[in-house]
Amino acid sequence: MTKMLIGNVKDIDIKGSRKLRVGQTEIALFRLSSGEVRAVENRCPHKGGALSEGMVCGSSIHCPLHDWRIDLHSGTVLAPDTGHVTTYEVEVDPATGSLYLTI
Repeated sequence: MTKMLIGNVKDIDIKGSRKLRVGQTEIALFRLSSGEVRAVENRCPHKGGALSEGMVCGSSIHCPLHDWRIDLHSGTVLAPDTGHVTTYEVEVDPATGSLYLTI
C-alpha cells in the first residue's frame, strides 16, 4: 500500500467532488456535508458512468447516467440494484487540511 499527498481538503467544496488518476485507475473524491472525505473508483459498475459527475446525497453518490446509488463508505450499490466499487482510505491532516490517499 502506498500513502500519497493528493491536495488539501479546501480543494473540494462541501457535497462536491474531484477526480484524480493514479496509474491506470481514476479515483473520485467526495467531500460530504459532514466534512468527511471519501474516495471510490470513478466508474459506476452498471454502465461505467463517471461517479465524480454524480450528485452527493447524504453518504451516497447517485450515478449521473441511471441514478444508481452507491454508498461512499462501503462502495456497495444500494438496493434494488447490486454491485460494488473499490473504496480507498483518505486521511485529512487536522492541522493543515492536507489530504492523503492510500492505494
